Amino acid sequence: MRVVQNTQMHIGEVDVSHIVLDAKSRDDIPQILRGLQYLYQDPDKRATLFQLLESDMAPKVDKRTGRPGMTLWSIFVCGVIRLDLNIDYDRLHELVNQHNTIRQMLGHGLFDPTSYHYQTLKDNVTLFTPELLNKINQIVVDAGHELVKKRRKAKSCMGVATPSWLRLMCITRLISTCSLTPRARSSN
Repeated sequence: MRVVQNTQMHIGEVDVSHIVLDAKSRDDIPQILRGLQYLYQDPDKRATLFQLLESDMAPKVDKRTGRPGMTLWSIFVCGVIRLDLNIDYDRLHELVNQHNTIRQMLGHGLFDPTSYHYQTLKDNVTLFTPELLNKINQIVVDAGHELVKKRRKAKSCMGVATPSWLRLMCITRLISTCSLTPRARSSN
C-alpha cells in the first residue's frame, strides 16, 4: 500500500512549506531542500509530480494493497538527495536518519522515532528509472522557467529602485530550484 503523502500531521511535525532553512549556508543540502520546498509549495507542480510518481513507480504493482511503505514524497526526497549529492546508500541512510532538516522534509517531527533501514531505502530509491527521472526533470525545468518569468515580471513591476540583495536572492533561488538533479543541468 503506497501513500502519496500522509495528510495527518503528528505532534512536533512541521509542514514542508514552513521548514526554516539557513539562507546563509553554503552547503549543498539546504539548496536542494529549498528547491524541493519550492516544488512542494506550488500545488499544480506538486500534483503533477505526485501523479507522475504514482503512475511510473512500479506501474505493475497494486498500490492499494500490501503493507504500508515509504510515502511517495519520502521516496522522491531521498532520490533527489542521493542523486544530487552523488552519494551511496550508506551515506543516504545516515542522512535520512540523523539530519534534522532532512527528517523534517521527509515528514518526521522531533518526537518521531521512525528510522529507515538500509534495504528499505535501497529498494525504494532504485524505483527511479532513467525515464522517470527525465520526466521529473522536465517538471523541474518548467518550474524554473515559470520562476524566471515571475521574477522578470516582479522586477519590471518594482522598477529600478530594487535593492541589489533582493535581485541576488531571486537569482540564488532560481539556481537552487533548477539544480535539483544532475540531469536537469544536462537536459538543455
